Amino acid sequence: MAMGQVREGARLGAWAVAGVIGLAVLYVIGAFAFGAAGWITAPFRGEADKRENTVGSGEFRQTTYEEFFDLCEAVQNAEGTIQVLQEERKTASETRTTQIDQSITALKASRIESVNDYNSKAAQEHRAPFRDKDLPYRLDAGAERTTCTN
Repeated sequence: MAMGQVREGARLGAWAVAGVIGLAVLYVIGAFAFGAAGWITAPFRGEADKRENTVGSGEFRQTTYEEFFDLCEAVQNAEGTIQVLQEERKTASETRTTQIDQSITALKASRIESVNDYNSKAAQEHRAPFRDKDLPYRLDAGAERTTCTN
């Protein structure tokens, strides 16, 4: 092979590579121009829109902030009612004692449900920032008394 033929082959190879790169660039430009970029970025934009519509919403922030207080208060209300019923039980008739025991069981279940709901929401990444700093990070289902402020 002569040196001229090698140079000619290299030149053709360079043009072929440049042509392929040029076609790829045109394809990408066309894809973005005709909407494929929207299809490609839809999952990212959807997540951003969803986050903006919830976490970015003032209504969401306020509702979530109040929800933590409401759940903590529900736990405290159940505890208070259980305590009152336990006091009443000491002097209650046999029939009333049975009713009180049933009520206490239901209140304990309701309290545990509220504790679990509070803890679940406190652990959610998009809700946790809106829990008041004076509220506990988690509530203890086994505790007899719950404190809603630190």
